Amino acid sequence: MLSRLYGGPRPAGGGFETFSWYYFRISGVVLIFLVIIHLTIMHVTNDVSCTTYAFVAARYANPFWRLFDWLLLTLGLTHGVNGLRVVIDDYVRSPGARMVLQGIAAVLLLAFFMLGTITLITFQPVAGSLGPACLH
Repeated sequence: MLSRLYGGPRPAGGGFETFSWYYFRISGVVLIFLVIIHLTIMHVTNDVSCTTYAFVAARYANPFWRLFDWLLLTLGLTHGVNGLRVVIDDYVRSPGARMVLQGIAAVLLLAFFMLGTITLITFQPVAGSLGPACLH
């Protein structure tokens, strides 16, 4: 009953559309928790003005936070582009234009995913450039 109210019924044929349907729901629930944790840590427990290079360097010294941010990046990008794909399928009538727009969305997904992943993997704090600590 709820699926009729929120995004239609589960696709019956299987394959990519069924995977996409399940992925949308699962990634949405996981993203809610990741975003709440992110907002709590970055904006509630810490002063936003204290989110400096030193804060990020200290946070990324722990591999858990890199993994956390990578999951947030991966799920956020793929969930968003999957939603864009659904909108393109629903509203773009021309098959050629649909293919072009979905191709652009896929390229943007890949580019931003690679940029974010490379940044998270290769981030190394520069000694002596951490600056002053934030005083509370």
